[in-house]
Amino acid sequence: MRLHHLRITAFGPFGDTVEVDFDALSGAGLFLLSGATGAGKTSVLDAVCFALYGDVPGDRGSAKRLRSDQAEAGVAPEVVLEATLSGRRFRIQRSPAWERPKRRGSGMTTQQASVVVSERVDGAWRTRSTRLDEAGHLVGDLVGLNVEQFCQVAMLPQGRFQAFLRARSEDRHKLLQQLFRTGRFEDVEKWLRERRTTLRRESETHEQAVADLVSRLSEAAPPVALAGRVPDLGEVAGAARTEGWATLLLALAEDAHERARHDAAVTERAASLATADLATAERLAELQDRHAAARAELSRLDKEETQHFSSVRRLEAAGRAGRILPLIALAEGARTRSVEARAVEASARAALADHGLPADRLGDPDELARTRDQARLDAAAARALQPREEQLDAMRRKVETYAARVQLLDDELTQHETALALLPGRLERTRAQHREAVAAAAALAGAESSAADLHKRVAAAAQHAALAPQLEEAKTALVLAVEEVHLLTEQWLHLREQRIEGMAAEMAQTLVVGGGCPVCGSEHHPHPARVGGSSVDAEAERAARKAVDDAEATKLLREEQVRDLRTRLEIAELMAGTQHGRLGQQVEAADAEASRLRELAETAATLEARVAAMEQEAGELTRRRDAAKLEKQGVVSAETTERSQVAQVTAEIQALLWETDDPDLATRGQRLTALAAACDAALSAMDRAAHAHDDAARAEQSLADALRASGFADALSAAEAHLEPDDLEALGEAVRAHEAARLAARQAYDDVVLVEAAAAPAPDLVSIRGVADDTRAAAAEAVTTLTMAAGRFERLEALHAAVSAAVAAWQPVKADLDLTSELSAFVDGRSPDNRLQMRLSAYVLAYRLAQVVDAANDRLARMSDRRYSLVHTGRKGAGENRGGLSLLVRDDWSGESRDPATLSGGETFVVSLALALGLADVITQESDSGSRGDTRLDTLFVDEGFGSLDADTLDDVMDTLDSLREGGRVVGVVSHVAEMRDRIPVRLEVVKDRRGSTLRNPVGSVRS
Repeated sequence: MRLHHLRITAFGPFGDTVEVDFDALSGAGLFLLSGATGAGKTSVLDAVCFALYGDVPGDRGSAKRLRSDQAEAGVAPEVVLEATLSGRRFRIQRSPAWERPKRRGSGMTTQQASVVVSERVDGAWRTRSTRLDEAGHLVGDLVGLNVEQFCQVAMLPQGRFQAFLRARSEDRHKLLQQLFRTGRFEDVEKWLRERRTTLRRESETHEQAVADLVSRLSEAAPPVALAGRVPDLGEVAGAARTEGWATLLLALAEDAHERARHDAAVTERAASLATADLATAERLAELQDRHAAARAELSRLDKEETQHFSSVRRLEAAGRAGRILPLIALAEGARTRSVEARAVEASARAALADHGLPADRLGDPDELARTRDQARLDAAAARALQPREEQLDAMRRKVETYAARVQLLDDELTQHETALALLPGRLERTRAQHREAVAAAAALAGAESSAADLHKRVAAAAQHAALAPQLEEAKTALVLAVEEVHLLTEQWLHLREQRIEGMAAEMAQTLVVGGGCPVCGSEHHPHPARVGGSSVDAEAERAARKAVDDAEATKLLREEQVRDLRTRLEIAELMAGTQHGRLGQQVEAADAEASRLRELAETAATLEARVAAMEQEAGELTRRRDAAKLEKQGVVSAETTERSQVAQVTAEIQALLWETDDPDLATRGQRLTALAAACDAALSAMDRAAHAHDDAARAEQSLADALRASGFADALSAAEAHLEPDDLEALGEAVRAHEAARLAARQAYDDVVLVEAAAAPAPDLVSIRGVADDTRAAAAEAVTTLTMAAGRFERLEALHAAVSAAVAAWQPVKADLDLTSELSAFVDGRSPDNRLQMRLSAYVLAYRLAQVVDAANDRLARMSDRRYSLVHTGRKGAGENRGGLSLLVRDDWSGESRDPATLSGGETFVVSLALALGLADVITQESDSGSRGDTRLDTLFVDEGFGSLDADTLDDVMDTLDSLREGGRVVGVVSHVAEMRDRIPVRLEVVKDRRGSTLRNPVGSVRS
């Protein structure tokens, strides 16, 4: 990685745009980034880190406030970095999230972070990514480090670059693994752990399957003592012994099954014989019972024979009477209907007389028919006109409604005409108000601008009054600061003269026996100079010079403060103007005028809407007036039509009721309908009476003929012989049952089989049935036993095969698990065989760390005057679970090794710097040799820490940093120590100002 150019805009303390040309700075190989405390030296490094990773190192990254507070409100923060990454030229343009003014309206809105990564190909920039996540992955792959590792290796930030030295083994493991890309060894560890977990779960599944099958075997086994002796499944060998145990249980079940089968066959044959004997005995007893029952039935039927013959004769007479009885009923019914018909005829004639018909017309059917027809015609005419009579009242009400509606429409037309006459005047007044509001809106901007200018003048006048005393105070402080500089300079020059005078004594202190004098070269020192009572050492001179530098810095600050206050006072005086007395009145008048115009302008929209509404109202009133006129014409026409219909219906009703006593058509229709119905009833009654008389005569003749043919003397004799259907059915059933019983009893009594059975001795059924029941129970029990034995044998046979298969499947998995567990524990550093308790990845990285330590010791020997050296140890550090990547510092003066945490501040800085340089050396060497990608660390930054070194150590450190240029690398040193400016000629200075920091380079390699 090599940096070429950096442009910073509105970022950190830089309010404007500043640029850094790293190519110009890199020409010397070593350059200094200096400036006063708080000027923004570290912010330059933050900008480089932000451009690469979108984040800044240390605690500053958690603040999430990267935009400069001194930048103008609309200026976007941006960092643009050109760098060579993995041999390719890239330009990375990043902007953090920031609050910007809204483009419309007031207030602020959040502008999201953005990035554009471009690569220079064939002389042109080509965009590679514009997504934050994608750009982060791309830069991380090209650099080979994440942001934390980059800050530990290539950009050692203020107060944090010793983190790698004091890191725990786990943290150091992560960094080295990322740097040297040894993740494949950790992948092997992870694969072995996951493989062990997978095999353990698979083995537990197999073990559980075998245990379940063994449990089921034990439950299904015969009730013998062997079934309870289940083998131990703690190991595969124990599981294998289950096969012999299962085979033995299967043999026992098979033997029990064969015994049960033999017992079932024997008991089944005995039960069959006993059942056959019982069936024979029961058959003989049944035949004997049937013959005895037939004999008793014949005796009983002989006793009932006389009653049977009487029932037969009665049944025959009831049959003849049943054929006569319907004719008797017909004759009686015909006589009754004839009498009733004559009574109905007399009643109908009486009803006709009630309707006003003369008596001479009551007996003539033809006259009655003509009267009925005429009444029906007149009733139909009345009914046809009756609906119109019923509608007559509604028609009259409709005429009244039409008249009332005409009156309402006349009133509505009057209202519309009045409103239309008043509307033009109202509309013109509203339009005038609207024009006035529009004019006020046009003049509002000018009035507000004038008021704002007056307010600015008032504020400037107030500021002028406040700044005048501040300027006087600043001038006084400047005079004091100048006097302080003069005084301290004199003191420093005085001390310097004293030190020069005592330089011989100071040089004499460095003389050793046998060593040459730095002045004359002699190895003999007979009279070395001695330190006087007023001698001054270099430390006192440096302290005095530092006090002068601090005083000069204070003087510069006071001068800048005076210039700033004088400029602000002049600006305030220009803005306030010369006439201050009437500003208050002018402001009040301008504010009042702006308020008046604003109030008028605010009513413009309302008045415009009111004008539109009134114009719309005029059109609506015109439309309603025209609609009311049309509706009135229609209502008047409908009223005229309805009145003519009322007159026509009234004339038709009066014509129909002329010369009648009926009050209305409904009464007339009802009366004529009743007359027609009475005529119909009389005609029907006369016809039915004649037919009923003829039917009665024919029924009497048919009854007399039937009585003579059936042998009955009269109808009374036939009625006495008649039986009800239930009695007749019961009597017939009794006769048939008697005859059927006699026939069946005779056939059974004479049956040869029954006769032979009756002659044989009676069997002992109780004894024979007991023997049969006992043999059948024994056979059922034997079958049950056989079924249970067969099921147990089949179940054990299936479980035996399943156990064999399960054990065969488990054995290779368990063996693979044991091997994988041992190997995983060894690779993971947890096995007793791994004496160092070191992981495989840590073992590989330990070799890399040893290379880093060797490279770091080369640097450290020169920087510590060969006192300190780093020691890589495989032992675990304090509070660590595993070793392999621990570091100790060996003190060659005492011969002891100690923890890096015991070093002083300056010692920690030197050792950490040597370790960082050694790490960069190893990475660069591997990149050059092609053993790891194209990741090169050609640029290294060191931020602060030099102030903790003494002069000699600082010389050694600077010589070491200067030697880095031989490998083509560039080292940027960040420091405010004054002595560093004398040692490093190429410098980039950060100058702080009230309006934001800027960059200044004496050699002109940086533009701002």
